[in-house]
Amino acid sequence: MLRPVVNSLWGHYRRHPFQIILVWLGLTLGIALLVGVMAVNQQAKESYREGEQLFSNPFPYRIRHAQVGMKVPQGFYIQMRRAGLKTCSPLEEYRIVTDQHRDFQLLGIDPVALMGVSDSHALDDGKVKLLELMRPPYPIMIGEQLANYIGLSDGSMITLDSGKKIGPIEISHDERMNEPRMIADIALLRELNPSSGFTAVVCGEMSRKDLSKLTHILPPGLTLERKQSAKLEPLTNAFHLNLFAMGMLSFVVGLFIFYQAMSLSFAQRQPLVGILRQLGVTSSQIAKALMFELSAWIVLGLIGGNLLGLLLAHQLLPGVAASLNDLYSANVSLHIQWHWSWGLASLAIAVFGCAFACTWPMIRLVRTQPARLSAHLSLIRFSGREFAWQALFSGVFILVAFAIYQLPHGQLAGFALIAFILIASGLFMPFLLWKLFLGLGKVCRSAQLRWFFNDAAASLSYRGVAAMAFMLALASNIGMETMVGSFRNTTESWLEQRLAADIYIRPSMNMAPRISKWLQEQPEVEQVWWSWQKETPSEAGTIQVMSIGNTDGEKHALSVKETAYDYWKTLHTSRSVMVSESMALKHRWDVGDVIDLPAPMNKKWKIVGIYYDYGNPYGQVLISQSKWQRFWPHSGQVGLAIHLEKNANPDQLLADLGARFRLQPERIRNNAALMKEAMGVFDRTFVVTSTLGHLTLFIAVCGLFFATVAGEISRQRQFSLLRCMGMTGRELALLGGGQLLMIGIMTALIALPLGLILAQLLIDVVLKYSFGWTMPVQYFPVDYLTTLGTALLALLVAGAWPVWRLVRRSAILSLRESF
Repeated sequence: MLRPVVNSLWGHYRRHPFQIILVWLGLTLGIALLVGVMAVNQQAKESYREGEQLFSNPFPYRIRHAQVGMKVPQGFYIQMRRAGLKTCSPLEEYRIVTDQHRDFQLLGIDPVALMGVSDSHALDDGKVKLLELMRPPYPIMIGEQLANYIGLSDGSMITLDSGKKIGPIEISHDERMNEPRMIADIALLRELNPSSGFTAVVCGEMSRKDLSKLTHILPPGLTLERKQSAKLEPLTNAFHLNLFAMGMLSFVVGLFIFYQAMSLSFAQRQPLVGILRQLGVTSSQIAKALMFELSAWIVLGLIGGNLLGLLLAHQLLPGVAASLNDLYSANVSLHIQWHWSWGLASLAIAVFGCAFACTWPMIRLVRTQPARLSAHLSLIRFSGREFAWQALFSGVFILVAFAIYQLPHGQLAGFALIAFILIASGLFMPFLLWKLFLGLGKVCRSAQLRWFFNDAAASLSYRGVAAMAFMLALASNIGMETMVGSFRNTTESWLEQRLAADIYIRPSMNMAPRISKWLQEQPEVEQVWWSWQKETPSEAGTIQVMSIGNTDGEKHALSVKETAYDYWKTLHTSRSVMVSESMALKHRWDVGDVIDLPAPMNKKWKIVGIYYDYGNPYGQVLISQSKWQRFWPHSGQVGLAIHLEKNANPDQLLADLGARFRLQPERIRNNAALMKEAMGVFDRTFVVTSTLGHLTLFIAVCGLFFATVAGEISRQRQFSLLRCMGMTGRELALLGGGQLLMIGIMTALIALPLGLILAQLLIDVVLKYSFGWTMPVQYFPVDYLTTLGTALLALLVAGAWPVWRLVRRSAILSLRESF
């Protein structure tokens, strides 16, 4: 008996094929984005735990210089080899910029040394390819995933921004080649960037005897690091949590579309269910048939969502890997395989979401009396009641959000607050539109306008939920645009203030006095600023201590947030420090507090100022030069900031510096190069968030498009009757298009302030407690108009297509088909 009931209910989709797309689209794309983000996050975290890898061969140890920009001497590596430490291999890293202004990490290796370290599973073919890297013109090996992402093929060349061509490209199809970087022989990197030494030396597993031997011969200035998972995971937690939050938001938007489609499907089958009930089909049989249908949709959504999610992860992972490498020097593998935990999580979320979305529409359909199911106005009566209940639940969510706001702020509390505000706004919006249209229908004197607004109110029964998803996607997109744009402009302004000098040098401690003396003798040099910095461990984590001089220029280059009276003089004459904003927020410090710092600085330091710092993952403490010389007279990383006279040529001075002191190119940077590199890192960091935001909006626009098309097709009986009564095709288009435009404009008017509130919360709560940064909110009207205009255009096209299809056919034929 159940099979014919299922067939009759499923026959609805043969008459309304667009609803198949709508139901599948919402659930599948929502699951796809969530699975894609989960896959990216898990792959990154597994890479942290595995540490440095080459061709899937783990290197848990890494030797590098403690001072940024300094290399591991080649002589030390030779000493290691002579000492019998055969499990180590040198690495050289260099970032290349192509003629298309895309930058990639080029990793230089010693193929012979690496072959001696490789695991026993290495294939002969793989060894031959490694040896081929040593032969001019020095081919570049990349993995298949990275090649697909960049768009390169075997034998192609890479053109750098300088015009030089490097290559040819060799694409490795070996699954062990999962590097997010291009690999070449060190000789090629020496051609591109003449220098001595290595960026790092990586080592495989060593016995206790070899590890003791290595520690014994390790010279001062070099550090031996074990796997970086303990250091990387806490630093990157905020980045991964933000990605997961975007994935969850995308799933919620997709769930709203799924709810819209199922609710419309149930509502349109009211007459059919009424007839089945009158023929003797019981409520439990109807419920079982609908549960079977819902289970089928869940299975289809899970299969499609996991497959699309895996494809999405392959596209997102290179961008995430580049961002994590820029920010935290993390090496993330690009090889992703489906994991059962993603399927289990997506199953649990899909079942819960479908139960949440479909329980009430199904109960309403099953429990309603058969005679009422055939009434034409029952859908409208149900919708008004549902909107009122939604508004009531919206009030509950607002109260919960208010309660969360009163609690101590934090990252998770910030996301919960944003989620409750978005849900409350989405639930309240259909009720607001419904009341507005009913009110306009009562006050308008024109019979046509009264009918227009009342019909618009009735149409919210199938447009309301889609408009809700549309509004949430618009608001989240506007919020992310505002947050990222504000962050970018603030960072750029901060860099312009901090990078006040024309040239920056990071020399060795022995060479710094000679370079400074020579610079002060040059006529084009106005002044030279010294700065020292050192990372020191503490009970609360790593602290970076930095020195600053007492010139007026250095005072104005510091972007202060809050200071005590006469803070500059107090900083240089008493036991006082300034702290970065992120450190002050983390420890809840304020100006005037007395704090304890790790040895040798020790206790009782007074905070005289808090300054903005957007470029440091650790907390930073600023002390005067005189105090630095007292605590660390012969240690730390030294930096020189060179100010030139007006109209001086920095390129000539850079060339003279390099020639006279043989400084490596990466140790000398001009203002423009530093600014360009910093903003490039910023843009790469947020490109993934921007991509997810655009995908979320795309899902919402597609959902609204298909929901509108499906809804307008279901109104063909009404349109056909109106056309038979004499209404022209132009008037029908104005009717449908005008209602959709009204709904779209009202949705946009709600989404815009909601998006700005969302941006404010993201900056004041989420960013503040994720990264320790605050900033002023800035607005971008042109971007908002572009986003809203594109969305409204898609909405109007969706409404115009069914009307155009109806006008092309005769009124009588359309009326006959609608029945």
